[in-house]
Order: sequence, then C-alpha cells, then structure tokens
Amino acid sequence: MSKTTDAAGATPKPKAVRSLVPARMDRLPWTRFHWMVVFGLGVSWILDGLEIQIIASNGFQESLGMDSSQVGLAGTIYLVGQVVGALVFGRLSDKWGRKKLFIITLGIYLVGSALAGLSPNMEFLFAMRFVAGLGIGGEYAAINSAIDELIPSHYRGRVDIAINGTYWGGAALGSVANLFFLNPDNFAENIGWRLAFFIGPVVGLIMIYMRRHIPESPRWLMTHGKEDQAEKTVDDIEAQVEKSTGKKLDPVPDDQSIEVTPLDRVPFKKIASVLIRDYPNRTVVGLTMMITQSFLYNAIFFTYALALQNFYGVENDAVQYFFFPFAIGNLLGPLVLGHLFDTWGRRKMILLTYGLAGIILTVSGFLFQADVLNATTQTIFWCVSFFFASAGASSAYLTVSELFPLEMRSQVISYFFSIGQIVGAVAPVLFGTLIGDGSDRGPISIGYIGAGIVMLAGGIVAFIFGVNSERKPLEAITSPLSAVNPGKVKVEGERTTRERAART
Repeated sequence: MSKTTDAAGATPKPKAVRSLVPARMDRLPWTRFHWMVVFGLGVSWILDGLEIQIIASNGFQESLGMDSSQVGLAGTIYLVGQVVGALVFGRLSDKWGRKKLFIITLGIYLVGSALAGLSPNMEFLFAMRFVAGLGIGGEYAAINSAIDELIPSHYRGRVDIAINGTYWGGAALGSVANLFFLNPDNFAENIGWRLAFFIGPVVGLIMIYMRRHIPESPRWLMTHGKEDQAEKTVDDIEAQVEKSTGKKLDPVPDDQSIEVTPLDRVPFKKIASVLIRDYPNRTVVGLTMMITQSFLYNAIFFTYALALQNFYGVENDAVQYFFFPFAIGNLLGPLVLGHLFDTWGRRKMILLTYGLAGIILTVSGFLFQADVLNATTQTIFWCVSFFFASAGASSAYLTVSELFPLEMRSQVISYFFSIGQIVGAVAPVLFGTLIGDGSDRGPISIGYIGAGIVMLAGGIVAFIFGVNSERKPLEAITSPLSAVNPGKVKVEGERTTRERAART
C-alpha cells in the first residue's frame, strides 16, 4: 500500500472503504473453483505426512549409523525447522499476502527434501530435514489462512478439517512407497530410502503449477488497501462459479457490507494485546488444542516403528503393513467426522474427538503394560484412538485460524503452531528414550497413559472455553482490526476493548 504525506509532512490516515467482498465469498455455492483450492493447497499436508512417514520408518538408520535416540532427533530437528518456518513466513504472509508465500515455501520444501535423499552422513540429513521443515512450517501458516478466507462459511469447518486430515493420505502414500523402496529385494539398503525422499519433490513440482491459478485472498486484499483488486478477484471467482453452475448469482444486499480502514502491518505489541487482553479465553483454547494434539501425535508417530520392532519383534521392512491401516484410520477420521463440526458444532465435536482419543489411548497403555496385546491388537487400538484424534487435531488449526482477526491470522497460527511444536518436539526424543531397547515396558506404558490423559484434558478445556463458530462468517466471529465500527461478537462473552468502545 503506497503512502503519501500532507503539507505538514505527516502520513495521512488511509481512507475507509465499504466492501461486500466477505459476504460475496461466503454466499458462493460449491463449485470447481473450490475443488481447485482444495487440491492446490491441500497437498501441503500430504507432503508433510509423507515426509514424517519416511523419517518414522527409519530406513536410513543403519546406513547412517544412527541409534534410536538419533532417529528421534531427526524428527525433532524437522519439527524445529517447522517452528522457524512458521514464525518467519507466517508474518510475511500477513504482510505480503497468502499467494506469494505459496511458491516460496513449497520451493524451500522441495530443495530440503530432495537434498535429504543425497545425505552422505547423519549431520547432512539433520540439516536438510531442518530446511524441509522450514518450508512446511511456512505452509501451515499461510495456507490455513487462505483456505478459511476462500472457502464459504457453510463449508469452512469440514473443508479445513478434511484438508488438514490429508496429512494421513501422505503418510499412507509414504507407507506404501516404503514397502517398495525399503524392500531389500528391490533396492540396496543404502539406496531405497534415498529414492523415497524424492517422492515429495515430484508431487510438489506438479502442485506449483496448480497454485499459479489460485487467486490471492480477496479478504487480505480488502484489508490492505487493495479494494479494487479484491473486487476484481471476486468478480473473476463469481464468473467461474456462474460458468460451472450455469446460473446467475443473486446480488448481495448492501447491508451485508463491511467498512474497513486498510492496515499495512500489525505491530507485535498489538498482536500481544489482542491475544492476552482482548481474547484470553480464545488464546487458552488455541494453545491447549495445539499443544495437546502435537504432543500426542509426535510421541506416537515418530516412535511407532521403534515400538513395534522393540516390543513385538516386527522386522523393519514389515512395519509398513502395520502402519498402513493406522494411516488410513487417521485419514478417515476427518473425512467421516468433518461435516459434524459444521452441523453438530465445534465445541461438542472437539470434546468428543479429543476425549475418545485420550480415553482409548489410556486404556491401551494399561493393556500394553499388562502384556496382553500383540502387534496386531496394539495397532487396532491405535487405529481407533487416532481415528478420533485425527479429526480433533485437524480442528485445532481451524479453531486458531477463525478465532482471531484477519490481519494477524497467519501470525497467530504460526505462534500457536510453534508453541505446540516446541512442546511436541520433546516427545520423539522422550518416547524414544522411554522405549529404549524394549526390555522394560514400564516407562513407555506411563508415557502412553500420560499422553492419553493430556489429550482428554485438551478436549475439556476447548469445550468449556471454546466458541460456537460453525457456519458463521469469519467477520462475525471476530471483527477485523481494520473494521471502522467493530460489531458485537455474538458467539462468545469476551469483548475486545475496541468493541466495547464502539458500543459506548
């Protein structure tokens, strides 16, 4: 947004503009345009699941001379890279726009993942896992924002949850790929895992082409002094929708417009004020959901192969047969349960998914300690638990994205994601150490039981302090910081300082 100065040398305040952009986007029917958004942006989670599955399968362990703790450390380093990437690119997404970050972050991931396959030693692998994590972390912040801003409110919950859940489609793909690449009959031990690292870059190159056709978020344009461009973007989207449906869209009444004063950037002090003073309950909910799901997933997922190998004697090349149904269960959870977040409600579904996942995992921990499970029954328990946990974990990103103002959405996602991952990054090393050489079930049993209790607690907190934001426009859940007359936030008792002042 360009700036000029007046005769006194001061920078004049940008003029307020009235816009129908949000209302026009939310009233659109589902068409091919929205499928393009889903496939073009949703690939990020497929790539993330693919990457983590390759690490979790530890096919490189013997080739690079790594022990169990170092395998866990490889996962931790990848997560640390995600944290740094989310923080850096999350702020840039709010400043530069969503679309510019699509190519940048995906390109960084492609380089890191491809070079990881060429690793001559453990240290180089660690460095490339960090680079790949940078790209994926940036994707989480920018893409969750774009999805929620481009998808109509009627479908926002199920779409966001389903897209986040495709992480497990990538994990399933990685599982099948590892059955082929890690099979000693097909490739030498030092070759197969290297080839597996190139699957993601090949898929990513295709997605770069698709993303060129996804527009910038009209909502972002509207709040950054680019109303004309925002209107043109919506015009183009509506033209695509009308062509797909063969029907003319009804005009949007002027009383659904929003008046905003464009903002160039949001200072850190203002962000802190919104999080701590204006919306403390929402901050607690977002942090709790992110931390609990991150810890649970990183604890189980990164040490899945180690547990099967050390306690049940499963060979490394056979781990994929147990992991594949686990990944499919995680994929089905968001797809089957996602629409209920839009119909039954956010808070109820979060309590249900987090709660059942935690209870089932806790029960399995006690049975594991009693040594009454085998590799198959252990996997069944994990499949059922994570069927619910996957939908709940996906809703964590939805929750954080829609509960805070548009102008700081990507940054807030990056902060909450980073805090969750920092806590979660401890889990792979911790649980890898608890597993040890498989001679004592006691330590890891306590770990499984504790992770289940933590997940259950997360669901309870979200139910008590959460927001019923299903099927509501983003601007009705939280007024943009640029709004001239902040409206009353009807879904929760909290009121910001701006909104209280506006009503008085």
